[in-house]
Amino acid sequence: MKFLDKTWKLALSGAVAGLLVALLAIYGNPANMAICVACFIRDSAGALKLHTAAPVQYFRPEIVGFVCGSFLLALLTKEYKSTAGSSPMVRFILGAAMMIGALVFLGCPLRMVLRMSAGDLNAWVALIGFAGGVATGSFFLKKGFSLGRAYEAKPLSGAVLPVLLAALLVIGTATGVYAMSTEGPGSKHAPVILSLVAALIIGALAQKSRMCFAGSIRDVILMKNFDLLSIIAALFAVMAVYNLAAGNFHLGFSGQPIAHSQHLWNILGMYVVGFAAVLAGGCPLRQLILAGQGSSDSAVTFLGMLLGAAAAHNFGLAGAAAKAATETEAAVPGGPSAAGKIAVIVCIAVLFVIAGTNLRRKKRLDKPEKEKMQWKTLLK
Repeated sequence: MKFLDKTWKLALSGAVAGLLVALLAIYGNPANMAICVACFIRDSAGALKLHTAAPVQYFRPEIVGFVCGSFLLALLTKEYKSTAGSSPMVRFILGAAMMIGALVFLGCPLRMVLRMSAGDLNAWVALIGFAGGVATGSFFLKKGFSLGRAYEAKPLSGAVLPVLLAALLVIGTATGVYAMSTEGPGSKHAPVILSLVAALIIGALAQKSRMCFAGSIRDVILMKNFDLLSIIAALFAVMAVYNLAAGNFHLGFSGQPIAHSQHLWNILGMYVVGFAAVLAGGCPLRQLILAGQGSSDSAVTFLGMLLGAAAAHNFGLAGAAAKAATETEAAVPGGPSAAGKIAVIVCIAVLFVIAGTNLRRKKRLDKPEKEKMQWKTLLK
């Protein structure tokens, strides 16, 4: 009964998050992208002029809300703990890799689930890669993978990112100095206040429930624990009902908003995301939540994602959305460029190097030490 009680509470968190996502979709966020952590970080990077891709430039209040919602609830529940020092530069690389993989696919794990709920079969194909990446990361966890312990830091250290993001939102809203798209995904957004409030609530829910898309599959693989999966299932169910009711459900590969059908690269892109997420300790959303509750290591991972997004667009690594033919233009199949494909392969190789070089080696005991341990065991 305790298990069922806990599961229902977690599922309720997912359902509430789903309702808020649907609300953002109704009030203007892009189709099949009511919330996408990777895309929204990319848009924010464009707003700060870290890249110059005009269609994807808008400082997303949702990113601020996720971090600050987690931060505020952690303070209220006394779960805030400022930590740092767990291989920060490796985490930076993992964040950049996650972003490159996500932008090749055109979405983070959260958007993958939202696309699945709207009938996008490309996202269902990508789920194969994501689950495979999580399974690979879980294999290395079993083998002893670790980036080392995080150490307690001064309380203000963990508050830097929430305060900085909040300040950037105020500055951008008050002055209008940031770049802003006039067309494309960056031009589609819900009102600032609604976006911020919804994200604050989702951030708080995610902090309390430990919502993590990679973690939900990892826990099933390692512990046969379905708790986190119940959150994702509830979110999916709510969004599926919304998409059916709103006429947004279109089953198929073609004609999907901001998507492409290059299946191999959808699989490999999300393989990178799943693999990197397990090594980093959480998916892109989870990294924001951990940063909010005091982890400077996750804040560094966020910076890796931010600059990874900028690099993906500055160097042509991001995938392109497919476009149907018109009277004046030929059809565009979409998918990643040659540079993007190379980047995905490089990311996979780098992830295996990181995983393989951070395995804890078991201490070998000589014969006297073994005998001593055996005697201690017998005496107990």
